[in-house]
Amino acid sequence: MRNLDITTLRSFVAVADSGGVTRAAGFLNLTQSAVSMQIKRLEELLGLTLLERSGRGVVLTPAGDQLLGYARRMVELNDEIYARLTRQDWVGELVLGVPHDIVYPVIPRVMKRMQRDFPRVKLQLLSSFTFDLKAQFAKGAVDVILTTEPEPSRGGEELLDVPLRWYGARDGQVWRTQPLRVAFCSHCSFRPGAVAALDRSGIDWEQVVAADSDRAIEVAVSADMAVTAVLEGHEPQQYAPVPNAAGLPELGSQKIIAYAAPSRPQLVDPLMDMLRAEFALMSGRGEIAAQ
Repeated sequence: MRNLDITTLRSFVAVADSGGVTRAAGFLNLTQSAVSMQIKRLEELLGLTLLERSGRGVVLTPAGDQLLGYARRMVELNDEIYARLTRQDWVGELVLGVPHDIVYPVIPRVMKRMQRDFPRVKLQLLSSFTFDLKAQFAKGAVDVILTTEPEPSRGGEELLDVPLRWYGARDGQVWRTQPLRVAFCSHCSFRPGAVAALDRSGIDWEQVVAADSDRAIEVAVSADMAVTAVLEGHEPQQYAPVPNAAGLPELGSQKIIAYAAPSRPQLVDPLMDMLRAEFALMSGRGEIAAQ
């Protein structure tokens, strides 16, 4: 494989845009002979005549006209890469706070894209509960947070409206038990609404697991010891929706809300754009950029 030289392509684009070698040399801060040599080297590498003299200037040959679009894109991409990797305002650290139950599947993809597109930005993930994340954000300890709430608070941006569903173990039968066995984390914001819905429906229930850790709840539900409430599309792989035949009450929906600190927009804005794109993809409203 032969490799094209960005320097020669840049000179070629400058000559094409300016209409002459002399003017291009001035724009590039090079001598006229240096630009001419670069064009000659490019023509020899490709085995093509790219420019023809016309009066005081030059015109593109058909081959040169065909090359120009490619050359322009390669030079622009080269400059974009260099700027992205070396600009000092794209250097720093961001803290992203996300509730435990919506880390998957979006956040790993966002973190991977941030690492790819902004390698000099360190993105730190803080996984906690909505009430704690909002407290940390209010103190300025977190740059961007996601929350699960019925409605956004001041400054919040709704990213996705997600149904809240009952889930149990795959092929589980615990939903048949009476009273219904449920499991909720002690800090779960879904618990009050879920148990209130059970009470309104006249369904007897008992909490068989109460823990501070979501992992403990996952173990209990996966073992078919209880059912719990989870946002649709964010359930662990070992979970399955409780069948409609169980007659459990509807739980409505929760909104995934984003809050972004106004400081350092050059770092926060790209992160917010990625979050918007990924959640739009989940809802079917949009497509993310090429991976």
